[in-house]
Amino acid sequence: MLRPSPASPLLSLPGAVPAEAPDEGVAAHYGDLFREQRALADGSGFVDLSHRGVVTVSGAERLSWLHLLLTQHVSDLAPGHATEALILSAHGHIEHAVYLVDDGETTWMHTEPGNQEALIAYLESMKFFYRVEVADRTDEIAVVHLPAGSIAEAPGSAAVRETAHGRDLFLPRTELEPFAADHGPAAGVLALEALRVEAHRPRLGLETDHRTIPHELGWIGTAVHLQKGCYRGQETVARVHNLGKPPRRLVFLHLDGSEVHLPPHGAPVRLASDGEEGRQLGFVTTSARHHELGPIALALVKRNVPLDAQLTAGGTAAAQETVVEP
Repeated sequence: MLRPSPASPLLSLPGAVPAEAPDEGVAAHYGDLFREQRALADGSGFVDLSHRGVVTVSGAERLSWLHLLLTQHVSDLAPGHATEALILSAHGHIEHAVYLVDDGETTWMHTEPGNQEALIAYLESMKFFYRVEVADRTDEIAVVHLPAGSIAEAPGSAAVRETAHGRDLFLPRTELEPFAADHGPAAGVLALEALRVEAHRPRLGLETDHRTIPHELGWIGTAVHLQKGCYRGQETVARVHNLGKPPRRLVFLHLDGSEVHLPPHGAPVRLASDGEEGRQLGFVTTSARHHELGPIALALVKRNVPLDAQLTAGGTAAAQETVVEP
């Protein structure tokens, strides 16, 4: 059973509505989903991600050791340079996704809510004689997201992971409420998820299942470095990249806006021409209501689904855009 992260004190803010799985412990929204999305898109406000797992690795050999375990090239990771990486099974299936930065002494990473214990168990099993220390910092450190374009200053006590999509702060939990008071308005995770879907960015546990490989989701290049080896599952990555095609591909869907309900995670994707008794070609991974695009979704479908095919997602008409080429 996954151990839940501490419930956020920001759930006491006016209008806060608690999020559902997999984001329990923080707010889904604070009363106005589209206003919150627009604020993030304009570079203002912040998102409370304090439910995410936080793990640190310290020690003189931390980067060379992590380089052997992760799909990303991190042996020479410069202080302050953000990256993301995966941990794969021996067969190349995705087991963990981590978002990391090194501050010159410690590597900070966050992962999906509740997954930190399994991640730490794997890392501990691979320590051998390396001079590294792995720690679960979830109870004392909260992740806070500042959107791209934000001019908010990060507290000096926070490690900062800056990407094209914004900044992730590793903030002491004792500073979470004062930070919120100074850097509002708060936006909920549903607003951030809508922007993630718009940007076609995958998320572990939503866009993945037990057999997902990185090529299917477009994680090659962003989370997988093709010019390095020496990690578990590397043979599958190289073989598919050099000799074949992944069996499935991620697509972006524009959903029929006349429908009241969004198709849930796992809803079947079919050819519209086949009707609802037709063969299932994939499944919805994440759906969202976007402040400009309307209802949208990501889905994982069979590679041979025609690029121009009209689809249905959980019975809702859907037009696809290519994310991963077949």
